[in-house]
Amino acid sequence: MEFKYEALDQNGKATSGVVNAPNQDAAIEALQRRGLTITSFTGGGSQGFMQKFGGITFFGGASNRDLVLLSRQIATLFEAQVSALRVFRLLAEQASKPILQQTLTEISDDLQGGSSISKALAKHPKVFSDFYVNMVRSGEESGKLDQTFLYLADYIDRSYELTSKARNALIYPAFIMLTFVAVMVLMLTVVIPKIGAILEESGQEMPFITAVVLGISNFFIDYGVFLLIAIIIGGYFLYRYVQTPAGKMAADHLKLSIPYVGQLYQKLFLSRIADNMHVMLSSGISAVRALEITASVVDNAVYEAILHEAVEAVKAGTTISQTLSRYPHEVPAIMVQMLQIGEETGELGSILERLAKFYNREVNSAVDTLVSLIEPALIISLALGVGFLLAAVLLPIYNTAGQI
Repeated sequence: MEFKYEALDQNGKATSGVVNAPNQDAAIEALQRRGLTITSFTGGGSQGFMQKFGGITFFGGASNRDLVLLSRQIATLFEAQVSALRVFRLLAEQASKPILQQTLTEISDDLQGGSSISKALAKHPKVFSDFYVNMVRSGEESGKLDQTFLYLADYIDRSYELTSKARNALIYPAFIMLTFVAVMVLMLTVVIPKIGAILEESGQEMPFITAVVLGISNFFIDYGVFLLIAIIIGGYFLYRYVQTPAGKMAADHLKLSIPYVGQLYQKLFLSRIADNMHVMLSSGISAVRALEITASVVDNAVYEAILHEAVEAVKAGTTISQTLSRYPHEVPAIMVQMLQIGEETGELGSILERLAKFYNREVNSAVDTLVSLIEPALIISLALGVGFLLAAVLLPIYNTAGQI
């Protein structure tokens, strides 16, 4: 198959051509072996390069995969000594999504007007987070922008993979249970009433389990609409409450207190904290600023409050480990001890890196264990529910048959 490409060589010179390969992946790999940075890639009836590796978004938004690819492209172009203005102009021309094209074009205009890269990125908080902008600012100050963008690409990729794995592990059982509840409601409102009418016509005494099922069925038929309205109204007010600071704090506390799942969330947030802190401290960002940024991106009100307290404590001369040691339920002793060692030896960045890797492994292990337990638990739950309904229907039928 033939694939058309446009790319930059190692000197930053634009080049284009056609490459023959059995599939798109093989063609891209062949071009990368030549030291080319691909800016456009089409052919073989497949998607363009940016579309293939830009992540899955169907409504024009910028995904984590978009940022990973964008960061790697920027890093490669900076390594090739391409000017910042030309880098963003080139990427804006090749962007496949409107939001990225518009954002990169505006950044290019700001750079042409004399703005720094970090200031230009900061004007687009929907695409570039505070963490991203501060990392770029650190790269500008240290003169290592190419390495900074590679760090960012690796971090976003790692964080997205970990978060997605944990989220997907919880979505599957939620979907199955939702489907099961819907089927049960359908049975209780459509099938059971018809069977119940037949059983009542027989005039025999109902078994206890059958009476319970018929009672539930009658409740859904008589008050189901009101129950649905109450659930919708309650869900709306619950959603509004969770949006408030107090509601978010309560919801995040609950999330951490759920048996087993709470431990999974705890490890996920600790991994995110350690990874963020490691990347920023390694890039020369101060500990106070690193804590502030981490608090804004940790996505949990409980840990956000702890980190804000750590910021004030560090400003007052207290160490991070001393502050975190006040929260034994949220921060395990092993993490506090490791941080204390890092502070005493001046190797806090490397200690945080080890902690991030450790909690990454812990999250992966916890998710794998959870997935292995979910399937048998769901099977048992579904079997009990179906068995309960069958028993309610079959018991009076057997009783009737025994009396004949």
